[in-house]
Amino acid sequence: MAETGSVAVLPWLVAPLRRALETQTAHALLLHAPGGVGQFELGILLAQGWLCESTTVPLGERPCGICASCRLVAARSHPDLLVLLPEALREGLGWAAPESEEGGEEKAGKKKPSKDIRVEEVRAAIALALTTSSRGRGKAIVIHPAERMNAIAANAFLKTLEEPAGDARFLLCTAAADALAPTIRSRCQAIALELPATEVAVEWLRAQGIAEPEVLLAGCGGQPQDVIALAQLGVDAATWRNFPGRIAAGDVSALRGWPLPLAVDALQKLCHDVASVAAGAAPRYFAAATLAGRAPALDTLVRWSAELRRFAENAEHPWNAELTLESLVEQGREALQTPRSAQRRGGVDSLHLRR
Repeated sequence: MAETGSVAVLPWLVAPLRRALETQTAHALLLHAPGGVGQFELGILLAQGWLCESTTVPLGERPCGICASCRLVAARSHPDLLVLLPEALREGLGWAAPESEEGGEEKAGKKKPSKDIRVEEVRAAIALALTTSSRGRGKAIVIHPAERMNAIAANAFLKTLEEPAGDARFLLCTAAADALAPTIRSRCQAIALELPATEVAVEWLRAQGIAEPEVLLAGCGGQPQDVIALAQLGVDAATWRNFPGRIAAGDVSALRGWPLPLAVDALQKLCHDVASVAAGAAPRYFAAATLAGRAPALDTLVRWSAELRRFAENAEHPWNAELTLESLVEQGREALQTPRSAQRRGGVDSLHLRR
């Protein structure tokens, strides 16, 4: 980790953070980047920098990490900072709400955490924006992922963006800016984050204990935080290298324990790379050596890609996980055979997906 003040910062965010602190004065910023790059972390750092009370640290080097305000942010208890996250993401991002805020009845009933940012949460943010700052540095409201605001919430928020009141500033973080309404995007100053340089990401991943990080970094499309998510599932460089062969052999254990959206994503990457090689192009996610000897027909791969894409659109449906993985792997096994031995089956029905 790099540092600004005494706050740890992902190394590829140091320069964007400094530029934003020194140059951005808009009341609403849209931080957009591919997933796994750190737009949420940048949003929190910017909010902390705006609220920082240091009298000695220059603006571009904030947050200082040691003033009372920075300590309150670190403790998740700053009265002028509100972080809006879907319930399903709060714990994973380290911003779980206090138990009293979660609702005892919901917790007792084991209600599935919401994946949306709901209108009542947005209204709470709007109410905060209208109040006087507790510590005199203004207020900051971070919304992540911004595209998870449902339609009602987004409409409620639009009025505040059109006519900002008080001294609040908004940070909208997203990996899918196109999913936001144009009326919201047009009222924000956009900051685009690029993928970190490979050498920077590899060095950081190695410091996190990832062996052969370049293998998984390629597998994650250059998005280092996604590498950490894979590693937490027990996926290492050897697992990724062996993945094409195991799918071609119909080995369902290659995906056992994976969340279905992640399993589909890995299969889509495999399909993409095999098709690239078949068309005479270089693979992107897997080493060429791991794909050697596979020469399925392009039309078969196109059909497999279409089926995977259709499934990805419904990957959060409550499928029977075991049966779904078996069907996905069997489909991959058939798609990766050579034309002479391939058993062609088209359509979504070939997945035999069951609830």
